[in-house]
Amino acid sequence: MTGQVIVDISMSLDGYVTAAGADLKHGLGVGGEPLHDWAFNHAPANQKVLDDAVARTGAVIMGRRLFDIIDGPDGWSDDVGYGAERDQTKSPPPVFVMTHSAPDTWRLGDRFTFVTDGLRSAVDKARAAAGEKDVVVMGGGQTCHAFLAAGLVDLLHIHLAPIVLGAGTRLFPAEESKRVRLELVESVSAPSAEHLSYKVITQD
Repeated sequence: MTGQVIVDISMSLDGYVTAAGADLKHGLGVGGEPLHDWAFNHAPANQKVLDDAVARTGAVIMGRRLFDIIDGPDGWSDDVGYGAERDQTKSPPPVFVMTHSAPDTWRLGDRFTFVTDGLRSAVDKARAAAGEKDVVVMGGGQTCHAFLAAGLVDLLHIHLAPIVLGAGTRLFPAEESKRVRLELVESVSAPSAEHLSYKVITQD
C-alpha cells in the first residue's frame, strides 16, 4: 500500500500563497506572515492539523525558488524545518527539489535530492522514499499548481488565511489553465485559518 500525493499550502482569500516582494529575505513576501499565523498560535485544532500532517508525511517535494529561501541564512536548520521541530526523536522526511540544474553546494546537507528530469520523476522518487506514507508537495505556488495540472495529485489541502493580500504569488494562475474538479472531504475551522481538504476528481 502506498500513500497519497498531497499539495499542502497556505493561501489568502484572494488566492495568493505569498505577498508581493517575495525574495530570499522575505520568503512569504513583504507582510505575508499572516498566511502562516495559524501554524504558530498553538490552538489545539491547528496543532492537530500540523501533527497529523507531519506524522503521515514520508517525503516532500518543493520547487527550486522555495529551496533557495529555506537554504538561505534565514531558512531551515537541523532543528527547524518540515517536521524537525515537532518531533526531534525522528529524522525529518527527505526532500526532493525540482530544478533545471542542481547547485554545486548547499547548506542543509544530504536530506535534499535534486530532480532535473520532470514532475513524474520527482513523484516516483518521492514515493519510493516515502514507502506507505504520503508525499507532500509544499510549494511554491507555481510548483504546486504544476503538479495539480499534470494530474499527479490525489489531495489538495489549503489552509485558507483570513487576509486579502492584493498581490503576490498566485496558487492558481490568472491566465487560462487546466480545469480541475475537486470534492471537499474535510473542513476544519480554527483560529487564523480554515483547513480545507479536497479530493482531486478529474482534470479537463
